[in-house]
Amino acid sequence: MLASLTSIATLMLSTLLMMTGYGMMNYMLPIRAVAEGWSTLTISMIATGYTFGFTSSCIITPYLVQRVGHVRVFSALITLLTVSILLCALMVDWRAWMVFRALSGFAMAGSYLIIESWLNERVQNEHRGAVFSVYMIACLVGSIGGQYIVPFGDVTSLTLFMVCALIFSSAIFPTALSSAQSPSPLGQARFDLLKLYRRSPIAFIGSLLSGALSGTWSSLGAVYTQNIGLSTMEGATLLAAVLAGGALAQMPIGKISDRMDRRKVMVAAGVFGVLCCGMMIVMGGLSALALYICGFFVGTVLYPVYSLNVAHANDLAEPTEYVTLSSAIMILYGLGTVTGPLISGSIMENAGPDGLLYSLALSFALYAAYAGWRMRRRSGDTPDKGAFQASSLPMQGTEGVSALMNDQPPAGDGRPAA
Repeated sequence: MLASLTSIATLMLSTLLMMTGYGMMNYMLPIRAVAEGWSTLTISMIATGYTFGFTSSCIITPYLVQRVGHVRVFSALITLLTVSILLCALMVDWRAWMVFRALSGFAMAGSYLIIESWLNERVQNEHRGAVFSVYMIACLVGSIGGQYIVPFGDVTSLTLFMVCALIFSSAIFPTALSSAQSPSPLGQARFDLLKLYRRSPIAFIGSLLSGALSGTWSSLGAVYTQNIGLSTMEGATLLAAVLAGGALAQMPIGKISDRMDRRKVMVAAGVFGVLCCGMMIVMGGLSALALYICGFFVGTVLYPVYSLNVAHANDLAEPTEYVTLSSAIMILYGLGTVTGPLISGSIMENAGPDGLLYSLALSFALYAAYAGWRMRRRSGDTPDKGAFQASSLPMQGTEGVSALMNDQPPAGDGRPAA
C-alpha cells in the first residue's frame, strides 16, 4: 500500500494544487459576478459555459492524448486553466466569461481524465479502493482549502485572480518532473442512451436530475451565500459543509442500498433532500450555524444520488454492457449540469435567493417520485447486486469517465473492484 502511494505521490500533489485553484476559482468568480451587479440568470448562463466545456472535454481530450501523450496534454490543460482565470480578470464581461469558463471546464475535465487514468493504471487492484479514497480526500481538501483563500482578498481586485493563476500553474511541476511512466493511451468511451433507458429508466432520468442537482449547487451556491448576506468566510464554510456532507455520506448510503431495494433508498434520499431544503429555508435566517448544519445534511444526499444511479443501472446490465451504460450515464449527467443552473437561475431571478433551494427541492421531489413510480411498474429488486462503491464528487472528478476510457468499470459502478 505504501509503495503504491509513493509511486503516485507527485500525481496527488498535482491534484491537490489543481483542486485548490479550482475551489478558489469556483467561489471567487460568482462573488465577483454578484459584485458586478449581474443578474442571477446571467450568472447561471456563465456557469453553463463551464459545464458545457467540462462535458465536451470528456469526448475530445482522449484524441489529444493519443496524438501527443499524457504529460504534454496535461501541461497544456493546466496552462489553459491559468490563462482562463487571468482572462476573467482582464476582461470583465459576462459574455466573455461564458467563453473563459468553457475553457476552464474543458481544461479541468481533461486534467482529471489524465490524472485518474494514470492512477487506474499505476495502482494494483488490491489497493485501488484505498488509493482512490486518498485521491478523493485530496480533491476535497483542495476544494475546501481554495474556498478559504478567497476571504483573505478582495474579489474586485486583481490579486486573488493572480494568486489563483499561480496555484494552477504550480500544478504542472509535480507531474511534469515526475519519473513515473506515462499510462497507455486513452480509449474512446462508447455510450448508448436507448440501451440505458431500456435497462434502467430510473438511472436514465436519475442521471439528468443528479446532474441538475450538483450542477445547480456548484454553479449558484456561492451566489446564494452572497444574496442572503453571508460574509465570504461564512459562505466558504457553508460550501465546505455541503461538500463534507456529500463525502461522508457516500459509503453509508451505498452500504444501505446493498442490503435492500436501491430504489427505496433513492426514494428516501429524494424525500430527505426535500425536507432538508425546506429546513434550510426555514432555519437559514436564524444563524450561520443553523445554515451550516442544514447545508451539511443537504450534501449527504445531493452528491450520493449519482452513485446510486450508476449502481442500479449496472445491477440490471449484462457484463458486456457496463462500459456502455456507465458512459451514457455520464453524458446524461453532463446534460443535467448544463440545464440545471439555467432553470435554477430563472427561479432565483423571480423568487430571490431561496429560489435555489426551491429548485433543489423540486429536483429531489422528482427524483423520489420517479423512483417510487418505477417501483410500481417493476416490482422487486435485482437478485444479484454488486457492492456499491463511492465515486468522485460529481463535477470535481471524472473517475467514472477515466475508467471507461481505459475499458475498466468505474469505481461507483455497483460491482466489486476487479
